[in-house]
Amino acid sequence: MDHQRRIFLGALAALGTAQPAQPEGVRPRTGSDPGLRFAGYPFSLGVASGSPLTNAVIIWTRILHDPLNAAAMPALAFSVRWEMAEDEHFRRIVAKGTASAPPELAHSVHVDVTGLQPDRWYWYRFMLGDAVSPTGRTRTAPAAGAMPSTLKLAVASCQHWEFGTYAAHRHIAAAAPDLVAFLGDYIYEWGPYQRQHPKAAVRVSESFTLADYRARYAQYKSDPDLQAAHHAAPWIVTWDDHEVANDYGNDRDERLDPRFIDRRAAAYQAFYEHMPLRVAPKDFANLRMYQRYDWGKLARFHVLDDRQYRAYHACPPKGRGGSSSVLLRDCPALLDRSRSMLGKEQEQWLAQGLASSPARWNILAQQTLMAQNSQLPIIKEGDGRFWTDGWDGYPVARQRLMDTLHTNRASNPLVLSGDVHSFFASELARNPSRPRSAGNPLVATEFCGTSITSPSRSQARTDDFVRMNPAIKYGRSDKRGYMLLTVTPADTSAHFLALDDVHNSATPIARAAGFVVRNGQPGLHTT
Repeated sequence: MDHQRRIFLGALAALGTAQPAQPEGVRPRTGSDPGLRFAGYPFSLGVASGSPLTNAVIIWTRILHDPLNAAAMPALAFSVRWEMAEDEHFRRIVAKGTASAPPELAHSVHVDVTGLQPDRWYWYRFMLGDAVSPTGRTRTAPAAGAMPSTLKLAVASCQHWEFGTYAAHRHIAAAAPDLVAFLGDYIYEWGPYQRQHPKAAVRVSESFTLADYRARYAQYKSDPDLQAAHHAAPWIVTWDDHEVANDYGNDRDERLDPRFIDRRAAAYQAFYEHMPLRVAPKDFANLRMYQRYDWGKLARFHVLDDRQYRAYHACPPKGRGGSSSVLLRDCPALLDRSRSMLGKEQEQWLAQGLASSPARWNILAQQTLMAQNSQLPIIKEGDGRFWTDGWDGYPVARQRLMDTLHTNRASNPLVLSGDVHSFFASELARNPSRPRSAGNPLVATEFCGTSITSPSRSQARTDDFVRMNPAIKYGRSDKRGYMLLTVTPADTSAHFLALDDVHNSATPIARAAGFVVRNGQPGLHTT
C-alpha cells in the first residue's frame, strides 16, 4: 500500500478509535426502518455548528459510515435525534428533538436550534440508533445591546488535501476561539485521494457531478484535526473558487463550458450539505451566501460572496475564461466602470449594512487580497501588472467600496482575506492606486491569512511585492497556518501563526508576526 495512502487510512482508523464504542452493526431506529444495519460508525464526518445568532445556532452532521465510499449509502431517510445542553456531560439539556437526514441532501442534518440564551456556551450531539456522535461545543452571539469585553476569532482558508496535513486545525482547536471564520477553498475540486509530494501532484480526478463533490467533502471532513476545529466553536463560512472550479466567475469557467451552471449548482448543493449554514436548501443554482452577523455592539461581520455575481474576468487568456496577469496599459477593460466584484445588489446590501452598523468594529469577511499588489514597479500612472482574479482585476469596484467606507463612516473597518496563500498586513487608502496622503486618507486595515496547506510563491517574490506596493506593510508566503484575532472595544490584535512543517501532523506552531489596530485609528502597529 502506498505510504501516503496509509496516512489517510490511519487517520480514519484514529477517528474511529476516538469515538464511543459502537456495536458491530448499528441499527437506525426509524418509523419505516426495514431492518437496515450499518457496517460502521454513522458519524464518521463528525459534527459542526455555525451561523450563530443571539438566540440560535445551526448544528450539523452527515450520516455516513465510510468516507471512502460515500456512494454506498441507501436511498432512505434517517430520523436522527439531537440534544443541546448547558454542560458537556448533558446533565442540563435545554433543547432536543429529531431531524431528518434525507438522501437527496446526502443524509446531511441541519438543525436551527432556537430559544437559546445570548452569549452562552452550549454542547450538542446527535444519535442514530445506538450510535452517539462526538460532542461539539458551540455558542450564541451576545445580546444586541451588549458590549462584550473580547472576541477571540480564528481565521482560515485554502486547505488542499494533497499538499499537507491539517495540523493548523489542531492548533485552532487548542486555541479555543469563540468563533472561526473560514474564507473559502474548503475543498479543491481536483486531486487524488491520497496525499502526495507537491511536485508530484497534478490536476486529476476533477469533480464535475454532485456525487463527485460529495465524495470530495467526505474525504476532507474525515480528517480528525479538521473535525476538532469544528467541534471547538461555531463557524461562519463563505466560499471561493475551488468549491466549484478554479478561477470561475459568475456563470463562466476556464473551459467556457456551456453547461457550467449545472456544475455550479451541484457544487453549491454539496457546499450546503456539508456546512452549518442558515440558508434555505433550494434553488442551488442561485444560493445566496452573503450574510451579516452581529457580535453584540463589538463587531458586525459582513460575510461576502465575490464569486457568484462578479463580472467576467478582464482580458482572459485566448480561447478560455479565468484569470491572467495583465499590464494595465494593455487591458482597458480593467477600468470599465460597469464591472463589479460583488454585483450591484450585494454592493447595495453592504453599503446599507455599513451605514446602519452599531458595531465598534466592522469586519468584512471575504475571499481575496484587497490591497493593490502590482507584479511590476509602478513609476507613473498607467504602470503595473495585475492578476485579474483578485480585487486588482476589479479596481473600479474596489474604488467604489473604498468610497463607501469613507462616506458611510462605518466604525473601524477591518478586511479579512484569504485565497493568495500568504500572510499580508495592509493599510487601505481611499484611493488604493495612489500613495497615502492628507487627501487620500486610510479608510481600512486588511489582514490576509496564509493557507492551511495550499502552496505559495517563494518568499523572495513576496518580498518584491512588499517593496513595490506601499499599501502592503508585511508579507510572508513560505509558511502555512492561520490567523488569530482578539477583538476588544479598545483595539484588535492579529497574530499570524505559522506551522514549522505542514507535512507533519504533530508540527508545532509559532507566531510569524503580530499587529494591533486601535479604535478610531486605521492603520497597523507592530507588536
